[in-house]
Amino acid sequence: MRTVMKTFLTLALCLALAAPALAETIKIGGLIDLSGPTSAVGRPYAEGLRAAAEYINAHGGVSGRQIEFLLQDTAYNPQQGLALYKKFATVDKVVAVQGFGTAVTEALVRFVAQDEIPNFSASYSAHLTDAAKAPYNFVIAADYSTQARAALKYFKDNWKESRAPRLALLYPNAPYGLAPIPAIKAYAKELGFELVGEENVDLKAIDATTQLLALKGKNPDYTWIGGTTPSTAVIMKDAKKLGMKTTFFVDIWGADESLVQLAGDAAEGAVSLQAAAVYGQDVPGMKAILEQTKNQPQMTHFIRGFASMMVMVEGMRQTLAKGPLTGKTLKETLETLRDYDPQGLTPKISFLPGDHRPNMSVFLYKIQNGKLTFLSAQTLERKAEWLGL
Repeated sequence: MRTVMKTFLTLALCLALAAPALAETIKIGGLIDLSGPTSAVGRPYAEGLRAAAEYINAHGGVSGRQIEFLLQDTAYNPQQGLALYKKFATVDKVVAVQGFGTAVTEALVRFVAQDEIPNFSASYSAHLTDAAKAPYNFVIAADYSTQARAALKYFKDNWKESRAPRLALLYPNAPYGLAPIPAIKAYAKELGFELVGEENVDLKAIDATTQLLALKGKNPDYTWIGGTTPSTAVIMKDAKKLGMKTTFFVDIWGADESLVQLAGDAAEGAVSLQAAAVYGQDVPGMKAILEQTKNQPQMTHFIRGFASMMVMVEGMRQTLAKGPLTGKTLKETLETLRDYDPQGLTPKISFLPGDHRPNMSVFLYKIQNGKLTFLSAQTLERKAEWLGL
């Protein structure tokens, strides 16, 4: 009996000692496409998030508290994402979410606001940066519209001919692809571009010949691609087969380090619009990534995921320095963040109470000799009329 009682007391003591440790855990949900139509870029992004959480935990955590990162696969399905989120909110009691995908993020906007749970989404659709419409949504990269505007300005500033530059658009008929199109058209007109055509190419496309034939005869000088790397590769290979001469400029998910493997030399000369450093670039934060990945090269999406977790954690640290950490207090702190530097991995981050655009900065890389080669950094004015558009 004495032995049983001793064992019971020992077990009770262990549980009592473990309880504070469990209470100190910060739960963060992860809702990423790991198997659906955007999983080619979702997986490396998720790995960046996971690597950052592991690195932060190994280096003292968040003000001494460990992160529990609960990564789940949405398959780019809004209903699946919503069901997973509801479990995060009601069962797991997460403080915040690292999200992904325009359709899934849109489905969550109302719910994260009701539950007061910030969603750091990797959907950079401009309307999701308007805090009046999406008060608990945050991003760490310039929105798709800003990305395209930055490229158009760069092209126009460097245009040498007397005629207007001709522009064509290729994008999927999906929320992600459609989001920046009105902004692109409006800004192109403002700058003096001639819009000569637009076509839809699905994210799962295996052929884009029909769409490209419709544009080829119009001789666009620049062609926007608003897809992901697999569909971008299809477009570029078919364009080369058709002998189409144009400068492709591609959104943040469509031209990365894997594109050359998918498209070969058909990708040469394309301009990639990014918001993060490339692997191995000489910035302070790269040391942590090199350490965590054991010097195994990663895609720029991985680095952006790593940076997203860093920004969220900085908000948590500042919140804990002032008081309790909840979704609401985290949001309030984030909206006071000014020029936070994720150690050079992305441009500096600032959020305003009504304006969750992190910055107006875009990195332009050109694919040269099979590599992303830095071309230009463009920073636009934070115009009030561009918020959400």
